[in-house]
Parts: sequence; structure tokens; C-alpha cells
Amino acid sequence: MGILPIDSGRYGSKDIKDIFEEQKRLDFILEFEAATALAQSNVGIIPLDAAKEITSLAKSGKITLKRTKELESTTDHDMAAVVNAISEQCSPNTKPWVHFGLTSNDIIDTTTSMQLRASLLIIEPKIKDLAEILSKKAVEFKLQPAVGRTHGQHASIIPFGLKFAVWAMEMVKHVERIKEGKKRFLICKTLGVVGTGSLMGDKALEVQQIVAKLLDLHPIEAATQVIPRERLAEVQFLIALIGTSLDKIAIEIRNLQRTEIDEIAESFKSGQMGSSAVPVKKNPIKSERVSSLAKLLRSLLSVSMENICLWHERDLSNSANERFTIPMGIILLDEMLTTMIKVIKNIFVNVEKVSSNINITKGQIYSEFILESLVRKGIPRIEAYMDIQRVAFQAKDTGKQFIQAIKDDTVLSKYFSEMELNDLFNPEQHFASGIKIIENVSSAVCNELSTSN
Repeated sequence: MGILPIDSGRYGSKDIKDIFEEQKRLDFILEFEAATALAQSNVGIIPLDAAKEITSLAKSGKITLKRTKELESTTDHDMAAVVNAISEQCSPNTKPWVHFGLTSNDIIDTTTSMQLRASLLIIEPKIKDLAEILSKKAVEFKLQPAVGRTHGQHASIIPFGLKFAVWAMEMVKHVERIKEGKKRFLICKTLGVVGTGSLMGDKALEVQQIVAKLLDLHPIEAATQVIPRERLAEVQFLIALIGTSLDKIAIEIRNLQRTEIDEIAESFKSGQMGSSAVPVKKNPIKSERVSSLAKLLRSLLSVSMENICLWHERDLSNSANERFTIPMGIILLDEMLTTMIKVIKNIFVNVEKVSSNINITKGQIYSEFILESLVRKGIPRIEAYMDIQRVAFQAKDTGKQFIQAIKDDTVLSKYFSEMELNDLFNPEQHFASGIKIIENVSSAVCNELSTSN
């Protein structure tokens, strides 16, 4: 019976969870042992017949999870149990060469890299899918004027699509970060007890190079008994960083779905209930889920940083928590990506409200453009600023439209014609480079997708 929500099926796709299942992990371990035996036979460290037998056994299905657990109950050592399970199936001539020159963490660290390699084949396409969906939304709403807010206050005009474009571009950057990081964290290690490859002598690095190539990994340049934990901390950082970008999107959706703003809303299917007590509620529960899980991802980063500082050539203070941090981080990120893809794909944009919210301040959102116009007319900036502020604050107190307040002011009115003021108070005149930015992002996303394919 499942205890954690991951186990019970609440979070994470089947494909991503399968990668971290015990059976799949055993398969990765056996693949690693076979690759190492083949590499050692290639350079003359162990007999070719032994390598072939180990490889054949690794693929035979005879090394079972059930048997490794039985052996672990005696050894109290999971990797030793796997080695024993292989050995007991081998002929007498092959037994001495099983796991030759290796240490347990060669298996553990390389297997973790194999799990990460498989996971990224699922995670990367989802990030690209989200980038594409966001880019399409950006283009869809590139001509829609909207309020740009800073400090929670109306600041200036933006194309509504710019919100989506900013998010889309960060998804592209996350793909770049993953690609660049693979050579650092998809790592193979076969260098034994203290990182010297002692039992393989001067051929140790050649063996590692061959194994890395067979497993589509990168050989570690220098290690102790374990690969430096900075490598796994980088993975955990990337997981947390991507998750935090999703959180950023989720928070904006949650804010824009507030009753008072009402510019955007998650889809609400037939039969869905927003609240057990309030029948009219439509809550942004999916975005809230993303925000909630992002907090957990960020907490895992702290643990991975603590794991960097091990004693001497290693200790076990990292081992137990890493059984949680990497699988949990990847599985929850997969859940968050899947959720956010659904949210954005089906998002409702209340165009009428987006437009009407521009006028909440009775035109004071255009003050930036009034200031800029006065400066261009030769009025000192601070003088213009103070006059605009005076008129704006008086207009707010009296409930007057800002454009009318300017017309009624003896100082400001003399600088503007009726036509000029109307242009300055037209939101579509103030996109500046916003549309071009959206188009540039759309091109960048298309380039990333075409390059990947």
C-alpha cells in the first residue's frame, strides 16, 4: 500500500516513476556491470569469456529483485547483494571477475546518472512542449493591450502576450541549461575504492572511457570513492530552478484569477467542484499545486548542498537522503510540467476584463507617456514630474478622469492639443518593442524545437 502521494499515484507519470522503480534500477545496475566487464575484457584485464558470461547473465532475467533482497537481508548491503546474486549464477571461472576493480558507489553513482539520462528524455520534451504552448499564447495576445504592474500597482501598458513570451523564453533557457549541464552530471565512474582505479592500474581510465561510451555518459575526470556531489547538487538546482519558473507562472495565474482582477482563469470542467462549502467558487487549484510542490523542490536543494561536504574520500552521510532527493525531485518536476502544460493549453483569458482594467485608474496609467512628451517639449524632467504628480493626485482625490484633469489644469493644458492627448491616452500606441520581443521569442522557440527534432 502506498504511503507517499508519489506511491499512491497522485503525483508523477507512470513513465517517469518506472525509471526509479526497484526493478528498473536493478536493470541499470546489471547493464553497468556488463558494460564494465566488456570494457575490461577489451583492454585485457579480465578474460573475454568471463565478460561474455557476465553480459549474458545481466540480460537473462536470472538475476531477480527477489533474490537480491533475500541476499541483502544477510549482507545488509544492497550493492553487495546484487554482486552476490550475479556471482552465484556464474561458472567457477567467471566468479572471480564479477565486479572486478569496482566499488559499490561506482554502481550507485553511474546508475543514478543512467536514471537521470532516462528521465531527461521525458522532462526535456515536456519543457519544449510548454515553451511552444506559451509561445503560441504570446502570439495570440500580442496585440491585446493590458496593464503592466510593478509593486502590485499599475505601471504602464504592455501587450498581454508579453507575459507568455517571458515565460516561453525561460523554458528555452532551461533546455539550454540541461544540454550544457549533461557533460557535468551525466557521469560514469569505474575508478574503485578511492578513485585511483587501483586494481585496474594504468588501464583504469581507458576502461572508464569505454564504459561511459557504452552507456552514453561522460567519464568522471577525478573522483574519490564517489563522484563529487557538486554534480548532483547542480541537477537538484536545475530541478528547483525549473520548478521555480513554473511557480512564477502559477503565481501570476493565481493573481490574475483573483476576483478583483479577473483577467485569466484555469479551465473548469463539467462536474468539477471548487469548494465543498461555496458552490460558486472556481479556484486555481492546479496552479496552487505547482506552487506547493515548488516549495518542496527548493527544500531538496538545501539537502544536496549539504551532501557536498563528505569526510575524506567519502562517508555515508549523503547516501540515505539521496534515495529521496533525486527521484522525488524528478518525479515532482514531471508532475508540475504536466500540470502547467494543461493549465496553459486550456487557460481562459478574459479579454474584456484585460481591457477594462486599464481604465481602473481613470487614465493615470498613461502618466509615463505624458512625462516623456513634456520632456521632449523641453520641460525639465523634475518640473514636469511634479506638475503631473500634482494633477494626478488631485484627480484621484476628486474622481476625475486624468485626461480631463490635464485639460483643466492651467499649467499642463497649454502643452497639448486635443489630438495629441487622445493619442497619448490610446493604449495601442504604447507597445513600443513589445510586439517585436514576442515575435523574437516565437522565433527562438521555433528554432529550439527544429534543432531538437
